[in-house]
Parts: sequence; structure tokens; C-alpha cells
Amino acid sequence: MTTDTEEPTLTVDELAARAGVTVRTVRFYSSKGLLPPPVIGPRRVGHYSQEHLARLALIEELQRQGMTLAAIERHLQQLPADLSARDLALHRAVVASWAPDAAEDVTREELERRAGRRLGEEDLERLVAMNIIERAEGTSDSAEGTPDSLDGSDSPASPDSLVSPDSFRVDPALLALGVQLLDVPLAHESILAARGVLLEHSRAAARELSALLREAVGEHESVAAVKSLSAHMQPLVVQALLTTFQRSLKAELREWLKES
Repeated sequence: MTTDTEEPTLTVDELAARAGVTVRTVRFYSSKGLLPPPVIGPRRVGHYSQEHLARLALIEELQRQGMTLAAIERHLQQLPADLSARDLALHRAVVASWAPDAAEDVTREELERRAGRRLGEEDLERLVAMNIIERAEGTSDSAEGTPDSLDGSDSPASPDSLVSPDSFRVDPALLALGVQLLDVPLAHESILAARGVLLEHSRAAARELSALLREAVGEHESVAAVKSLSAHMQPLVVQALLTTFQRSLKAELREWLKES
């Protein structure tokens, strides 16, 4: 695995494969100025870094949100120029959190294309265990959806669409996260335990914040007023939670490193 500090090592073919897009797409984004130019190495071969990969993933996510290329260009211009791959990944995660809850039925070939890598049986089993994907088992009138997915939502499955043993039901907003977790050097049990902790505390925070909002709005406010307040508060709450969590995690890690 590479890190933010390593030299650019990805060719355009490798970058496209890792991002789950075509080489033509990479070159198109580059021609529009959305991707910075590669580092030119021996034999005039361009090499791309993890920052390129993270920026490409962000562009793809913004497109999935319905933004035009012009809007994406303006959005990227507002970002600090020195953002690391980790910073870009966090930014993409925030953007992806606003994606509508939606699951899609895809073939294994399409799943691997979107993942940007080959997925072995062990990889697939881990993604199933994290509720990132669900294996198709043919048509079934008793399909109940995917309970307790990584974002804590219940997504009903479409029985008629699960017709092939080589097809999967996937949440596009969570797939990139799940694929990244495959490479995290932690035991799978630890990742599932971490998922449980995040779900438990995020749900508790959501319940308490919802109670505060209900109290602030009052019983006699119109539905329109409640929706307006929710739309106004949601981005602020997400940003506050993300910032608070990042700072708290950094503080905990500093204490842990001190003790060790």
C-alpha cells in the first residue's frame, strides 16, 4: 500500500483500474483541468499519486450527486491546494453522506469495475458481513432487505431483481468505503466491532438531536417549518459531528502514543 508521502507510482491504466473508471474518463477529466497533471518519468510515462486517486474518487462522487462538470470545477477550485489524499477522502465521505439511500443490483463484473479491483471470495464474504453488498439467491418472496447496513439504514430488497447467483445488491454510497476497509490491517472481527460502536453511538446521537429539534420547533409548528429547520440544520450537524469526532480521535491517539 502507498501513503500520502510516497512518490507517484500509478500509471494512467493503474489509476483508472483503481478508481473503477476508464482511461478515457481519466484523460477527459485531465483535459478539463479537474485532475492535476501527472509526474512525467522516464520514457515520458506519466505517474499518478494517491492524491490523484482520491481526487478522482471525489469527482466521481460529485457527479453521482448530480453536479455538472462546471459546478465540480468551481467546487474543486474552492478546496485548499495542498489537501492530502486523506483530506480528499474525508471530503468525499462527507459528500457521499448526502447520497440518497439506494441499492442497485449489479453483476460481479460490474461490482469489480466499480470497486476498481478484483474481488476474491474472501473479499466478497467480508463485504457481505459488513452489509455493503448482499448476495443474490434467486427470486424469493421472503427477501427482507439489508438490515443494519453500515450507515444504519434498512434498505428493502427487490426480490424480482435478485435472479442470478453471480449478481449482488450493493449500496453505491458505501461500496468505496467497504473496499478500502478490505485493506485495513486489522482483523475483520475488529472492523465489525468498530462498526457496531459507530452504529450504536451515531444512532444515540441522532435520537438525542432529534429530541432537541422537536423541543425547539414545538408541537404547533407546521410540517413545512419542521422540514425547513431540518434542511438547515442537517449540514451543520454533520459538519459538527465530523469535526468533533476527528478532534476527539486525534486526542485519544495522542494519549495512546504517549502511554506506549
